[in-house]
Amino acid sequence: MPSRRPLRSAVVAAAVALLAVAVAGCGDSGGLRAAGATPTAISPAKLWPDLRPAASPAWPYDEGSRHTVKGITVPGDDIRAVDPVAVVRAEIASDPADYGSKGVYHETVNRMKACGAAGDGADCPLLKPYYRDLTGDGRDELTLGFRLYPTNQTALRVYTVEKHRLVQVLDDNDAIIGVELAGRAVIVRSPAGITGYEYRTTWAWDPDRQAMVFSRDEFLRTGKGRHHRAPAPVPVPALTPTSAPTTTTATSATSAPASAPAGA
Repeated sequence: MPSRRPLRSAVVAAAVALLAVAVAGCGDSGGLRAAGATPTAISPAKLWPDLRPAASPAWPYDEGSRHTVKGITVPGDDIRAVDPVAVVRAEIASDPADYGSKGVYHETVNRMKACGAAGDGADCPLLKPYYRDLTGDGRDELTLGFRLYPTNQTALRVYTVEKHRLVQVLDDNDAIIGVELAGRAVIVRSPAGITGYEYRTTWAWDPDRQAMVFSRDEFLRTGKGRHHRAPAPVPVPALTPTSAPTTTTATSATSAPASAPAGA
């Protein structure tokens, strides 16, 4: 999981102060009123400046991939004319490691047999397809989802058309609460395993990679947990880059999980 960046408390405080001024001005003569003292901005303290920078990631990130789908034709380069059922079956046929008899998603193969010509059927794992321009070229892309059995995961795929070929530009499997399309981005909401929180991962179109790439990852409160108020800021000692013990004055600072980005 990518590292989270701390929120800048000074920016948040400034926004709250501006909102207080606006609210105070409602219903009066329009004169300015003091919003009270605001915290002094605290610049970031760089730790271990002599630390040798890492040359490679500790583990590979799923930054985005693309490949041409074999065995699928695109009549008239119209992606809406592509059969979603055939697209899923083409993926199954091309990946025996995942969908074979010993594969982690082997049960999906049998479920796909229940899919009718339109992708319907009570046991069909294919979800409703969606069409939207996610690359900015003025043409729709195909966003597909289908359940992966016997796991609790859902496959999320995005396809585009290039030179009469169907090209997959997003390949993601996850436990999914919901999926949203926003502009050129796909936002995936997933359970966090902690009551009252969820993960939101954003995939955005990258014209250089010609694929939907991981751009933002968030760990967010949903407001449905036991706690309904954000924790109050906790005073912490000011950072002093020295090895000798010193006495410092406590300053107010907060750190909260935020986005990395996808990139949500």
